[in-house]
Amino acid sequence: MSAEGEAAAAAGGAGSGLCWASLFSCLGLACSYVGSLYVWKSHLPRDHPAVIKRRFTSVLVVSTFSPVFIWVWKEVTGIKPDASLLTLMGFRLEGILPATLLPLLLTVILFLGPLIQLSMDCPWDMVDGLRVAFDPRFWVLCLTDMRWLRNQVIAPFTEELVFRACMVPMLVPCTGVGLAIVTCPLFFGVAHFHHVIEQLRFRQGSRASIFLSAVFQFSYTAIFGAYTAFLFIRTGHLIGPVLCHSFCNYVGFPAVGAALEHSQCFLVVFFYLLGVALFFLLLLPMTDPVFFGHLPICSLSRLTSPADGLSSSSWCS
Repeated sequence: MSAEGEAAAAAGGAGSGLCWASLFSCLGLACSYVGSLYVWKSHLPRDHPAVIKRRFTSVLVVSTFSPVFIWVWKEVTGIKPDASLLTLMGFRLEGILPATLLPLLLTVILFLGPLIQLSMDCPWDMVDGLRVAFDPRFWVLCLTDMRWLRNQVIAPFTEELVFRACMVPMLVPCTGVGLAIVTCPLFFGVAHFHHVIEQLRFRQGSRASIFLSAVFQFSYTAIFGAYTAFLFIRTGHLIGPVLCHSFCNYVGFPAVGAALEHSQCFLVVFFYLLGVALFFLLLLPMTDPVFFGHLPICSLSRLTSPADGLSSSSWCS
């Protein structure tokens, strides 16, 4: 075999080993996160405050130790990024203001239709809404509500930390940036299948309806995961995906059926379509890396293949 052939074979073997290490590291992280929810034995449903408090402890412990997976992965694969571990995970100050505001604004635009629909059906006017929003008692009630804390704070932060900030840096050197955006959400979507266990356990519907619901949830969580992975890579920050995750949890999945049956159906559907059109029109301009400075995650793209570099440059510039 020629020297060039031996080098190519060695690179192929190294690439295969890197991808296996990345795959098992991500799988280990996903299993650790979901498994931590079940270390506590309880006959209570998932929305019971006692269950939520225990799960807070579990996921916070896993999230705290999740960077260890990246460190071990780096040692095993020999990958030497040109940035610190925290920087790779999106904890940095450069460009933090646009990274906080622009992704959230982009997501609000996407949900323009559902927001208009909610405003039409809400018994409060804008003045009442602002009065409540600036009332300290409202926030005290929120911060003492375990379900609110789970949906708006703990789940968005820990899930984005584990499934985006930790997994994306491990996937990019193997898959390249574009495929990492597609691959990463699969772990996120599969992780939500654990809800099937609880629904079957508490008989919350027929087996068929539960599994159909799980497939539907997997689909939209995977799509949402791809979106936040895209935001994470394009901005190089974790805060944008976390805030978008929290916002989407608050608004919920768009009530498309109710929109089609709304008394002002034409107007509501118009804003649905307008929001989606504006979202795709503004997606790249509002996440232009020029707003956020150097993107450390892009430096992890594979350098062994020119095609990967070309693909990565299209996402990172």
